[in-house]
Amino acid sequence: MPQTILTISTRGQGLYEFTAQANAFVRQAGIDVGLLTAFVRHTSASLLIQENADPDVRTDLEAFFARLVPPADDPAMHYLVHRLEGPDDMPAHIKSALTQVSLSIPIGGGALMLGTWQGLYLFEHRDRPHRREVVLHANA
Repeated sequence: MPQTILTISTRGQGLYEFTAQANAFVRQAGIDVGLLTAFVRHTSASLLIQENADPDVRTDLEAFFARLVPPADDPAMHYLVHRLEGPDDMPAHIKSALTQVSLSIPIGGGALMLGTWQGLYLFEHRDRPHRREVVLHANA
């Protein structure tokens, strides 16, 4: 069963597409029909399947999550206790808890069976750049 770790460098909060890398991994694995599992090895980032055609979708998702979970120094977040790693840390953990850290994508015809406008994204929830690891595991 093929497995690899993708390292995705982020520049701060936002959505970072890795569909092409995941499809390349599936092709190299030589799996015609199966299942790809993607898992992010961090507690302040998550994974999404989302539209990859219109960049406004990413902009709107980022704006929505910023309103939903503002930084810890926002008065609305006064109740937060965990603050040692900066005002973006605990909100990043909350955003990660609201989304998902793993995805399962069917493989058919040697490629991911994503819809026409679907892409795989790492959702970075921290302000500063990070190097995030996403484990890809394929089963036939």
